[in-house]
Amino acid sequence: MSDTSLDIQASAERVADCLRDRIVKGECPPGSRLVERRLSAELNVSRTPIREALKLLRADGLVEISLHRGAQVVAYTAEEAENLFDLIAAIESLAAERLAGRIGAEVLARLETLHERMLKQYAAREASAYFDTNTEIHDSIVREAGNPVLIDSHRRVAVRARRGRFMAIFDAERWRQSVEEHEGVMAAFRARDTAAAARIWRQHLRHSGESVAETLRRQRG
Repeated sequence: MSDTSLDIQASAERVADCLRDRIVKGECPPGSRLVERRLSAELNVSRTPIREALKLLRADGLVEISLHRGAQVVAYTAEEAENLFDLIAAIESLAAERLAGRIGAEVLARLETLHERMLKQYAAREASAYFDTNTEIHDSIVREAGNPVLIDSHRRVAVRARRGRFMAIFDAERWRQSVEEHEGVMAAFRARDTAAAARIWRQHLRHSGESVAETLRRQRG
């Protein structure tokens, strides 16, 4: 691959990260068009990496691209949320179970640091920052479980599920419950309690999925 191709790929990944964050956090709502020309001007990059970034988002299941309408953010339905969170609950609960049985002092300390940061962001109601730290915790649990197949399976569906997880923050009761569930899984990690870690994390993801599906059904009327 030439240096130019590498530069285009790096730019495309940066653009994709930016747009992915906007889609997940609702700044680019379902149905909104992602116009290459506008994005090129706004992000100060050529249209080639914009085009490649949109292909990456299509692979994530966040964008659909058609000849006549261009790129649009895909809809997010209650049924999709339920299906995604069923799968994510299975993957992440297995990761939590594995991690609880093998967690060392260094990994536990990193999770404690992230957890404390998240609690402070919750207390300050800093939704976006809280979500970023929360996502880092979820991803860290999967990564530190030490199973490459599990990591790859999670990567394939986690981005689509994040749209729902961000929505769940805006249900105040669900947000409070979510923080309690994070407290519970941290206690399980400290105790090296594999069964509790799996149970709490499975419930955590299922509760989130239920909350998101209910919100989407209300919006649909």
